[in-house]
Amino acid sequence: MSWALAVGATLTMAVSYFDRQTLASIAPSVTADLGIDGAGYGLLVSAFSIAYLVGSPISGALVDRFGPRRALLVAVVVWTIVAALHSLAASFVMLFVLRIALGLTESPTFPGATATVTRALSPADRPRGFGLLFTGSSLGALLAPLAATKLDALYGWQVAFLVTAVAGLSWIPMWLLLTRGAAARRALDPIVVKVGVPAGGSIGRTAVHPAVLRAVVVVLATAPLASFVLNWSAKYLAEVEGIHKADIGAYLWLAPVLFDVGSLGFGHLATQHAKRFDSPPRVLFTVCGLLALALPLCLVFRGPWPLAVFAGVALAGVAGLFAIFTADMLVRVPLDSVSKAGGITAAAQSLAYIVASPLIGRSVDATGGYSAAIVVLSAIVAPGVVAWLLWKPPPPAVEPAAG
Repeated sequence: MSWALAVGATLTMAVSYFDRQTLASIAPSVTADLGIDGAGYGLLVSAFSIAYLVGSPISGALVDRFGPRRALLVAVVVWTIVAALHSLAASFVMLFVLRIALGLTESPTFPGATATVTRALSPADRPRGFGLLFTGSSLGALLAPLAATKLDALYGWQVAFLVTAVAGLSWIPMWLLLTRGAAARRALDPIVVKVGVPAGGSIGRTAVHPAVLRAVVVVLATAPLASFVLNWSAKYLAEVEGIHKADIGAYLWLAPVLFDVGSLGFGHLATQHAKRFDSPPRVLFTVCGLLALALPLCLVFRGPWPLAVFAGVALAGVAGLFAIFTADMLVRVPLDSVSKAGGITAAAQSLAYIVASPLIGRSVDATGGYSAAIVVLSAIVAPGVVAWLLWKPPPPAVEPAAG
């Protein structure tokens, strides 16, 4: 049952990214039809991230209070409705509002999923569990372009938004089945803190926890690069490589697959390390950081497939970094603050998107290309990786019992 719950959490992430990445997949059609330029598209990407930034810490506190079993169910139902409403967007303003609404309603996803993995698995198994969890995001990012671009080409972008949103409802019966048993309810319902075990405290207290701050540094350094690969690759292929919108999905699948390889592979290796050593896996973390620097190679070796390959290698490195620092962070914070910690790192990711996306758009409009953005986004990865490696981590937390 423990790993089944981890799989359920992974599929929650997949549904979330399937819905949120639909816009990125059909961006050429949507922006052309609604008359949205590069800066405007950057604002649309930021709109989701702004809402996610605001909603994630609050959602994390709510997940800790009510438990991930209920929180994830409610979130999926509500955000599906919002995602379907994207099909009615008739202007930039309307689409901007809907992106904000989607960001707010999807904000419980990562806090709830991380809480599920943390509560379901033992500390030694959690790196592998988080490696599995992060494949959910890439699975959604893989399926979205394959489905949305074909639907867009055949029926229009409005149908693409509607069908991809409704498809996510298949998650609901699976989650109800997985969580109906007493063991699952004990694991996923609100935590009961025993006398003598420190409670996690407020959002503010969790935000300044050293383990959380250490993770946030890496998020801020790597999220802009991941955002570029996920949100701008379709436009790059259309505008730089001249790929027709119906064929873009044929290239976008590789980066999410390599993300999965990095997430599962480095998560497994980090679990093996955790079973043998008490220290963080610094060598693995360094290797992941080096892989994350691969994207600029697409500027040397031109073509759609080099972009797909080097973007995928970079995402594999980012995936490994996320699996390692998430498992390391959550073993060091109180168990009843796991969702808040996950919400804070998700908010940091959104903050990075908010700052980076409009800047990418302005850079593209000003330079007429993507080279400058790719070089700068890759350059900021290294300082975050080095900071995490040099930062002495706090000791692991004592865990209370699930209620």
